[in-house]
Amino acid sequence: MIEMILVITLVFFTAFAILLRSHLKLRVKLMETLSRKQSLSTKYGKMTEQFMPFLSIYPYNESNFRFLGSPVDGVQFNNDGIVFVEFKTAGSRLSPNQKHIKNLIDEKKVGFEEIRIENPD
Repeated sequence: MIEMILVITLVFFTAFAILLRSHLKLRVKLMETLSRKQSLSTKYGKMTEQFMPFLSIYPYNESNFRFLGSPVDGVQFNNDGIVFVEFKTAGSRLSPNQKHIKNLIDEKKVGFEEIRIENPD
């Protein structure tokens, strides 16, 4: 009887170990897939933002847009003002750094500085 209980226990733990190993392998594959999906989403977003000024929904003259890429996508130069532009798709949100930049602009903490480099002759 004890041998039977030991065999059943051994079979149970073996089956459990096999299932746990399969579960862990599937979990690793899931994490890899999610990571690849996030990476592709990021790449898609970076590609898309370069074309946004040329879409019909862009409200400004695209020839006056200058792409920066980081920390904001670009700067739009208009006759009546300058606009910092950040393109977002789907449910993406401003990063903490982008929120900080937006707050600085909203608080009118933006300036212009001319820095001259003199000829060392």
